[in-house]
Amino acid sequence: QVQLVESGGGLVQTGGSLRVSCAVSGHSFSSYTMGWFRQAPGKEREFVGAITRTGATYYADSVKGRFTISSDNAKNTVYLQMNSLKPEDTDVHYCAGTSSVIIGQQSQYGYWGQGTQVTDSS
Repeated sequence: QVQLVESGGGLVQTGGSLRVSCAVSGHSFSSYTMGWFRQAPGKEREFVGAITRTGATYYADSVKGRFTISSDNAKNTVYLQMNSLKPEDTDVHYCAGTSSVIIGQQSQYGYWGQGTQVTDSS
């Protein structure tokens, strides 16, 4: 059974940086596209970005140039590096896995982590 566990969330000031991680167990994540989503209270979960099996990365326009997704195959872990954080970035961040080529839609992801909270401390 595939399990995803996020970590690394916490308090961060506007303009600061934070890296969150997603450890994958039960299957090699290199078989999937791994996506990051975020959700603010009362809002829909939205796509942040993804890294495909070939290492290609895709980002939402709202985070392009500020966020970077990477992976460590040896650790079966995916990372989301967030820089120049804005107040609207402080949500619960989720990682997810999909075999679909439609990587921007949460409905295409079958595996989800429990989420990690990023909070604005400003």
